[in-house]
Amino acid sequence: MPQLLSSGLYCPFPSQINKHVDVLEKHALEWVLRFNLQPSKTAYQRFSKSKFFLLAASAYPDCGLEELKIGNDWLSWVFIWDDLCDMSEFKKQPAALKVFQQRFIEILRGAEPTKQDIPINHALADLRQRTRERASEKWFNYFLHCFEQYCHGCVEEAAIRAEGIVPNINTYMKCRRFSVGGYLFLTVSEFCNNYMLSDILRNHKTVKQLELITIDILAWCNDVFSASREIDSGDVHNLVIVLHHLHKLPLNKAIKRSADMHDQKVKSLINLEASLPSFGEDIDVELAKYISIMHSWISGNFNWYSLTSRYESAEKLELINF
Repeated sequence: MPQLLSSGLYCPFPSQINKHVDVLEKHALEWVLRFNLQPSKTAYQRFSKSKFFLLAASAYPDCGLEELKIGNDWLSWVFIWDDLCDMSEFKKQPAALKVFQQRFIEILRGAEPTKQDIPINHALADLRQRTRERASEKWFNYFLHCFEQYCHGCVEEAAIRAEGIVPNINTYMKCRRFSVGGYLFLTVSEFCNNYMLSDILRNHKTVKQLELITIDILAWCNDVFSASREIDSGDVHNLVIVLHHLHKLPLNKAIKRSADMHDQKVKSLINLEASLPSFGEDIDVELAKYISIMHSWISGNFNWYSLTSRYESAEKLELINF
């Protein structure tokens, strides 16, 4: 399996790294320690080896240091929660997930954590405060909408796991597009770059298609590289596993099919970009910047997999630590 996964996927977009990367790792680890998000030595070592800060520095290559720190901490927070959704008792408890995530929404809407709140809630309140200090209300409301979509995807995946089934391709894609957090992090990219997509582009069908293709690329790249861990953990929300079960493909062929689907998505993104009409000079410049944001996420995400050890282990997480 590792040999198959190292064969590479198609990624024509240039790799970049933020100039503040050297100070980001120290901040990233200090923030996690401050809120006790990885309370055991094993958990902290696993987080450290995951090197999420390199993903942040690659996905947000042009932003300033403070925005980069916030963007990085959003990544860390979501990955920590994602592990709880996928690798603990939560993975098959949609009702319990929903309760926890409703508290997240309350905190993002302004509720202050209490002594009864778990550490991840206190960390979320810190992120809310730091983000709101630098973001417009309009942007934050859109971010909150994307956050709610992400939470919904996590609950839907847990419900499917609880049923003990492998989803069909349409169900898988519907859930995965939200649970992968792509819409959420494209929105964080706007924040990091002191930029907000105008309504005329946000609501344009072609821009929505560009976003959708980008989300699929991010999800399927992750699925190829994380397939081994998710097979070991018994998860089913992975394109490789869905194709393996539904089409009765051997795993090596399911991986090859998934990689081919990923590469075709990248080519379709390039083709769609080449066919874009002109919206006028100012809007064309704005759209070009948004496309650059998507490219940075695709290349940053792709390159990070050769640097992280996140997908080498399928160990179960204990809820009591959180």
